[in-house]
Amino acid sequence: MNGVSDAGADRAQHPYRRPRDAAALILIDRSGRVPKILVGKRHHGLVFMPGRLVFPGGRVDPTDNRIPLASALPKALEKRLQDGSPKIEAARARALVTAAIREVCEETGLCLGRKVTSKVEAAQAMRLSGAWTPFAEAGLLPDPSQLYLIARAITPPGNIRRYDARFFTAEASAIAHEVKGIVHADAELVELVWIELGAPPLADMHPITRRVLAELEKRLEAGPLSHRHPELPFFHYRAGAMQRDVI
Repeated sequence: MNGVSDAGADRAQHPYRRPRDAAALILIDRSGRVPKILVGKRHHGLVFMPGRLVFPGGRVDPTDNRIPLASALPKALEKRLQDGSPKIEAARARALVTAAIREVCEETGLCLGRKVTSKVEAAQAMRLSGAWTPFAEAGLLPDPSQLYLIARAITPPGNIRRYDARFFTAEASAIAHEVKGIVHADAELVELVWIELGAPPLADMHPITRRVLAELEKRLEAGPLSHRHPELPFFHYRAGAMQRDVI
């Protein structure tokens, strides 16, 4: 899921739907001169964003706020997620971060976690199941400490899918484990590729996706990533036009 879109079937008008919480994760590889980001190509048969390049992501699951984590959310990140309107509870902020980690593992096989360091953590990891099974098998707990919030965006009314999406970023070095065979011709993502920021293929992404990337580039140019960045961009639609506010 890429958070917001009016591509394909989403251009049609549908009855009003309340946006659902969602999270997307932009992985960055800064080992070269120009940073690269990880994008996936969605299956052409999907209703939402068919055939488009997207960031790994998706909606929040009801259990995401109950998954054991390797560390607590950084307080500055929790506060950033709670800023804006309507104000959300700490559990909801935790669920958004956890959903970003889960979705990137589900869709790409890349797991952001930390090896367990105690018997208590080992027992917690062993109880993970379903989408979290790769973490259990690798002896990991999902690690939110290396995620940074870049932007928030809400899908415009009238779309077949509506999301209130938070876009996070993390360094590729945060990847602790990889599950092979997740991306293939019949999967949600049929291809994964690391693309340099500013490269031509990124120009074909959805307008809000490009706006989020522009915000990320500004953050990278300003120096090391920080939870205390003075601005959190908030993209939404009013009277059919995209708006950029600051939270």
